[in-house]
Amino acid sequence: MGSAVSKVASQPARLADRTSKSLDEKELLRDTRNIDVAPSVPKSTNGSIQLSNLQAWESIAAADPKIQLARTVLAHSNVKTTLTSREAGIAIPHVFNTEVEFKPGPVTNQKSSGRCWLFATTNVIRYEVMRKLKLKDFQCSQSYLFFWDKLNKSNYYLELSIENADLPVDDRLVNFLADDLISDGGQWDMVVNLLEIYGLVPQLTYPESYHSSASSPLNTLLKAKLREHALTLRALSTTLRADTSISSERAQAILRARKEQLMQEVYTIMTATLGVPPRPDVPFTWEYYNEDGKYCKWEGTPLEFYKAFTTRYPPSECFSLINDPRNDYNTLYTVDKLGNVWGGRPVLYVNTVSAELKAAVVRTIKAGQPVFFGCDVGQFSSSAKDVGIMDTAYHQYEQAFNITLDLTKAQRLQTNESAMTHAMVISGVHVDEKTGQAVRFKVENSWGDESCYKGYMVMSDKWFDEFVYQVVVHKSFAPKELVKVYEAGDAVVLPAWDPMGALA
Repeated sequence: MGSAVSKVASQPARLADRTSKSLDEKELLRDTRNIDVAPSVPKSTNGSIQLSNLQAWESIAAADPKIQLARTVLAHSNVKTTLTSREAGIAIPHVFNTEVEFKPGPVTNQKSSGRCWLFATTNVIRYEVMRKLKLKDFQCSQSYLFFWDKLNKSNYYLELSIENADLPVDDRLVNFLADDLISDGGQWDMVVNLLEIYGLVPQLTYPESYHSSASSPLNTLLKAKLREHALTLRALSTTLRADTSISSERAQAILRARKEQLMQEVYTIMTATLGVPPRPDVPFTWEYYNEDGKYCKWEGTPLEFYKAFTTRYPPSECFSLINDPRNDYNTLYTVDKLGNVWGGRPVLYVNTVSAELKAAVVRTIKAGQPVFFGCDVGQFSSSAKDVGIMDTAYHQYEQAFNITLDLTKAQRLQTNESAMTHAMVISGVHVDEKTGQAVRFKVENSWGDESCYKGYMVMSDKWFDEFVYQVVVHKSFAPKELVKVYEAGDAVVLPAWDPMGALA
């Protein structure tokens, strides 16, 4: 679920061995009985840190042998790589009894960009491409979708600038929208918008450029230009509203005509840095070798390519199940002002318990289909070479510092401690033969084969409960009652700055 790279949290999140129990944290949030009573008399009467505070804190730390050992070791080493559990790594091996049979290649690499959601999507789609065409290695063009997404996000921001031109420039909403206006990240419904309008092409047809693999310089330039354009449109809107002879419809038309002139500059910058992409309605020819080394050729438009290789489980028929314990379950949610294609498919989530997400994943994997999912990848995990682990017991912060990390999943969302920061693909599960429940998950990442365990990670059941926020499944693999909630379309609108608006 990032503006430059998929964001990795820098702080530990919670008690390592704490279970989620029912995962219904709403009652816990309202329960104040477990709040510790603080000392009634402070050492500092004005709230600043006093020397007496330091003396008291140091006397406690100095008397603790574990803290003294931590001071000896951690002053010279990385806390995240040092305080790891060997036992946790052994307990969840990279071995799975239920996997998608087809093994794709190569392991993809988003490099210095925040395109994980586009890589996760194309990594799911390529399974069917490779099956049908009998390919040994294949990648869809992530850059192709990246171009159309960035162009549409630029247009989306300028449309929002027109829509909110009557608000003060320092209004919270206007300020928020101007902050990360064309993030590299995105959500499932946003990629469906791109696929349905622009289709898809092989990577060789529209390969990587410097600025697709390292997006920061391009983003910096585009943001500066778009913020300037937004002010231009706001000024024009003010002038038009002051002229009573101009109808609102005519004013809207004038503003959009001006916006299209401004978008020419955006298009010029993007085509110079990323290359001119294939038109979605113009045929292209792709030549390739199949797994037997035989020469083959495919001809058609990007839209035809997309439709030809997404017949089993069309992306437009898939939707997001989320686990957000702050909000009511069995309810449809959306986020205000969140999107990429103006007038396109809205971002929608059906909120439910974590167990439903896991069950849907297992059903999908057993049917031979990988799963797009969104999580907070930096929490209690390691992407180190030959490691690749996500487990709540992996980091031993509590033992080293004599602390407890007690935030619940809901509280982490409420306090900005956690959010959906990265999208990946689940391609296997290990199912307990007695209970039928998944106990660990095989995760295909997009950080190259030199990271993690040959590019893959193993995720524990407890980590899933705590840090997985979203799975995308076809309607046929979701509970019927949740499909009904989705299809009813009656969504609760969360504010634009809600953590569920985080872009993986």
